[in-house]
Amino acid sequence: MQIHVAAGTIQDAHGRILITKRPDRVHQGGLWEFPGGKLEPGETPREALARELREELGIRILSSRPLIRVHHDYRDRQILLDVHRVDNYLGDPHGREGQPVAWAHPESMDPGLFPAADRPVISALRLPELYLITGEDPRDAGPFIDRLSGAIARGVRLVQLRAHSLSDDRYADLAESAFRCCKLHGARLLLNRDPFLVRDLPCHGLHLTARRLAVLGQRPLDEDRLVGASCHSAQDLIRAARLGLDYALLSPVQATVSHPGARILGWDRFAALADMAMLPVYALGGLRPGDLNQAFAHGAQGVAAIRGLWSDEAPR
Repeated sequence: MQIHVAAGTIQDAHGRILITKRPDRVHQGGLWEFPGGKLEPGETPREALARELREELGIRILSSRPLIRVHHDYRDRQILLDVHRVDNYLGDPHGREGQPVAWAHPESMDPGLFPAADRPVISALRLPELYLITGEDPRDAGPFIDRLSGAIARGVRLVQLRAHSLSDDRYADLAESAFRCCKLHGARLLLNRDPFLVRDLPCHGLHLTARRLAVLGQRPLDEDRLVGASCHSAQDLIRAARLGLDYALLSPVQATVSHPGARILGWDRFAALADMAMLPVYALGGLRPGDLNQAFAHGAQGVAAIRGLWSDEAPR
C-alpha cells in the first residue's frame, strides 16, 4: 500500500530552507526532512500540507505551487511524496511538537542526512525555473556572448552551451568565454559535448544527449558538478535516475520549428512521464517563460528553451 505524504519547502529571505528532524523512534528516524505529513482520507495534498504546517510549525500558507512528486520504495513501505514550494505564509515557524528545526541553504544540504525519498527534492531546490539552451550563431563569439549576457540579465541562471557545429578546439574556446560570462553574472554553465573531451574545461556541469545517455555506464562527473540528460521516453528517464543524474530535459512538449516532424508529447503525456521520474524534469519544446505555471501544474521543474529564452524579446 502506498502512503501519500504532503511536504513543503519553506524559504526565508536569505534563501535558506526550513528542515525538521524526525524522531528517533519512527521510520527513517534521526534524519532531517522537509516538514509535512500523511494525507487524511478525503484530503488533497494542498489541504494536508496546510493542516500539517499549521499543526507542526504554527504557520498558515498564503501561496504555494507544486515542486516535485517522488515515488520511493523503502521495501517495507512505498511512499508518494507530494512536495510544494511555499511562496508566502503567515507566522513564525517553530517546532510546536518539540521537533528540532533548522534553516539550510540547498547547496549545503547533505543528501545522506535525509531519507532517500527527499534527495530528489534537494536536487529540485538547487535548480532554477528557467534553463537556457544556447542558439545560433556560435561561430561569431562576440555577438554570441553579448546575447548570452542579455539572456542572463533577463533572469536565466542555468545555461547549456549547445554548439554542435563547432570543432572541439573552437568549442573549448567558446566554453571558456561563456564560463567567464556566466560566472560574472551569477549563472551556471553546462557543456553539451563528449564528457571525455570537456572534463577539463571550465564549467559547472555537463549535459548529455539521449544518445550519450544510452551508452554511459556511470555518472561522468563527480557530485560537485551538475549532470543532466535529454530524454524522450520513460526508459530514458529511468536510466537517467539510475545513473544518479541531477535533472532531465523531456521533449518535445509542443511542436517546434527546429523539429517540425517530431511526435509531440503534449502536457498530459509529459505529466505522466514526469510523475514516474525519480529526478527533476524540465519541459522542453516550443515553450517560453510564460508557460511556467502550466509546466509547474504538470509536474515540471521549469521550462527549458532555445528560442523562447535566447531571443532578445523573450520575457522574464
